Amino acid sequence: MQRLGKKQEFKRNFSLLSTLGFISIYMLHGSLLNGGFCGLFWLTEMESMAPTSGGQYHCVSDFAPAECRKIRSYSAGWMSTLGWLASVSSSVFVMATLIEAIADVNNANFAFERWQYTLLMLAFLVVTIGFNTWGATALPRIEALSLFGHLGGLLITIIPLLVLAPKNSAKQVFTEVVNNGVSVLYCNLGSDSAVHISEEVENASSNVPRAMWWSFILNVVMGLAMLVTMLFCIGDLNAAIDSSTPYLILFQNTGLNVWAYALMVILFFLMNHKRNVPDNAVYLTSIAAGILCLVNLGSTFAFNIIVSLILLALLSTNMISIGCVLRKRLIGEELPPARWFLDRFGIPINAFAFFYSGFVIVFSCFPAAVPVTLTMANWAPAVWVGVMLLVVVIYAVHGKRHYSPPVVFVEGKRAGGIELQGVD
Repeated sequence: MQRLGKKQEFKRNFSLLSTLGFISIYMLHGSLLNGGFCGLFWLTEMESMAPTSGGQYHCVSDFAPAECRKIRSYSAGWMSTLGWLASVSSSVFVMATLIEAIADVNNANFAFERWQYTLLMLAFLVVTIGFNTWGATALPRIEALSLFGHLGGLLITIIPLLVLAPKNSAKQVFTEVVNNGVSVLYCNLGSDSAVHISEEVENASSNVPRAMWWSFILNVVMGLAMLVTMLFCIGDLNAAIDSSTPYLILFQNTGLNVWAYALMVILFFLMNHKRNVPDNAVYLTSIAAGILCLVNLGSTFAFNIIVSLILLALLSTNMISIGCVLRKRLIGEELPPARWFLDRFGIPINAFAFFYSGFVIVFSCFPAAVPVTLTMANWAPAVWVGVMLLVVVIYAVHGKRHYSPPVVFVEGKRAGGIELQGVD
């Protein structure tokens, strides 16, 4: 923190275990339509160099060329902030759909109205405010316990399925491929979540990269076990996909609805994971996310268009920050010391990460299905371009004169008379 020019404002109460639980649970995303799991684990080195909650926008400011670091870090900060705001709204929407799924088990004709969805989303936002303000001191313990719930949930899920559910053939599971899009890439977004609580993690330059790496390994192993079990036990894949609650069809195949209820309860607790931040920031974030949720009152279609920003926004910030580090390596510039250092593997790993992020961004712009209709179109590219144009305008009008990139506070680059950055 001294090198980064920042005062230590937060109590470091997240251990390696609680940080690992935090990331692992946030990576609990996937898609039946595309069957898979993945993670962005190459951000670990950058986080070891600059373990600050600013994350990618701070890394861009530190590693980008001097002539363009200001606008690049400004853009990365906007993209990261808006992406995570959309992620909050998206998460509470998912929780509302889980409530509907529980009701759907007993009444197949039941369906929420949009206003009911919106009220549930706002209610979950209020719960997150409570966890992040009055319950903030308990969050590290909750995250550590959630890791064990994550592991236990795997056993609770796969054991009854393997014992009780009818099985598909190995040929169906391992040789019949269905690829209807790239929405599975949504689970890429979880591994950098620890970056934004790094100022609250003990020994952050070591523990945050280790937690990011091991959460990826843990979820790959667990995801593979769950995926194989699910594909053997799900029955008719088309029927599951066409259902409004495909994950519950999986459990109904066992003939025991109690397991479906158990899974829903586990998911509700596992998905309450927001970072511990100052009260005003929590309230501001929640109000902004709540405004996004209110869009659902008018149109769920419009709400989905807005939150489609998540993937492109966060991946673009990753690509910018990785590209800045790759450039420094290619021209031989010295990088800050890091306890998690890629050394001679840095260039190939950074290059792969950079081009893979670009590959994902391009294919994330494609529609998930054809023929393309107004409601099935992928609006993420249009939203992303619109936001980027808005950011450029705001930067030209305000940011160019008033924005100070974090690098001006970094040791060795800090001008005389500039004190450590902090909150008074």
